Amino acid sequence: MWTPIPPTATDDILQQRYTLDVAEKDGALAYVGSTYVRDDEAIVDGVSRRGARVVTFAPVLRHGILPLPAILELLLDLGSSGMGAPVEIEFAVSMSVPPDHPREFALLQIRPIVLNTEPVSLSPEEWDPARSVCWSRKALGNGTIGDIHDIVYVDIRRLDRSHTADVAGEVSALNQKLVAEHRPYLLIGVGRWGSLDPWLGIPVRWDQIAGARVIVEVGFRDFSVEPSQGSHFFQNITSFMVGYFTVGDDAAEGFVNWEWLFEQSPVESLTYTRHLRFDLPLAVAIDGRHNTGIIRKPER
Repeated sequence: MWTPIPPTATDDILQQRYTLDVAEKDGALAYVGSTYVRDDEAIVDGVSRRGARVVTFAPVLRHGILPLPAILELLLDLGSSGMGAPVEIEFAVSMSVPPDHPREFALLQIRPIVLNTEPVSLSPEEWDPARSVCWSRKALGNGTIGDIHDIVYVDIRRLDRSHTADVAGEVSALNQKLVAEHRPYLLIGVGRWGSLDPWLGIPVRWDQIAGARVIVEVGFRDFSVEPSQGSHFFQNITSFMVGYFTVGDDAAEGFVNWEWLFEQSPVESLTYTRHLRFDLPLAVAIDGRHNTGIIRKPER
């Protein structure tokens, strides 16, 4: 029987945190900063006076050193008109130092916002581990999904963090087969899906898991990782209305029925991953108002 190991915390080595004094020294804070002047008990625009620095974007929004609001309004109008739906955009701005050098605006992504207003309410008696594959109090999405007959999961008993790139390859191969068969599936993995650091999760690209209708992100057995909650694929998740469940170390916040998964006979068994198929569909419900979700076992 699989026995969980008490977790220990770890940090993401690819992330660095810098204080505002570093941003001020390299000139970036001048474009977005203000100053709290204690003697006046007021926040003043800019960073020319002494005091605590605050990020307010006042130089951009109030003083127009870059016409950002007008640019965004134009792009949102054009995008909504072209796609026939509200859109979300991702952009970057290069504010050169010194300030009199050219400034560049780059549009990185634009996607339609797909809204699902189906009301879902999950009562406490529905959190029954015996009838569930998974439930989470950190779920993203909204609505019900009832057309999933397949599960692809990473076998937590076999997973070696030094081989997560191999896991990504196996998941990609299963995804390709299921996409070709037009079969949406539930994907359950360990660590962060799409992590750039292979020691902290499964380093997949979106096209390698694009057939998943619901994705579950589970913590490692031996240490805890800050969950991504789909941040690597946020635009794809929202655009394609993919459910995303996060299950961490706190048993009160989430649950994956590993014992039940291990008991099922796989359609295909690879080194680190398993593919299950059922005659009856899984029942998925996500309450977007309270970020709760449940995945029930196939049952009549």
